[in-house]
Amino acid sequence: MLMTATIERLPEATAVVTFSGAMALGTSLKIADSQVRAAIADGVTRLVFDLTAVDNLDSAGLGMIVYTFGALREKNGTLRLCGVAPRVASLLKLTKTDTYLAIDPSREESLAAFKQ
Repeated sequence: MLMTATIERLPEATAVVTFSGAMALGTSLKIADSQVRAAIADGVTRLVFDLTAVDNLDSAGLGMIVYTFGALREKNGTLRLCGVAPRVASLLKLTKTDTYLAIDPSREESLAAFKQ
């Protein structure tokens, strides 16, 4: 399945990126990555990656997540993941990225965490 990503800009320098399909090496991931980088350059410092509809994640997808985490940290920002499927969660655990990435069950909980 071809990956798609939509970015929803919210108040207070917040955005939600909703992914669907496989976050895998390819043109779709590169396009999504450039859109995310542009949003960060445009002032977004609180970002949620909604992975509810992501069925697979490869090293390129993981690299995008880790890069985004680092880019936001440089700006004193935050990245939160939500809706992580068991298959994706196992990759995050295997690579130990789950030890520093904030993972929430739902988009609402991720957005609420920014207000705390």
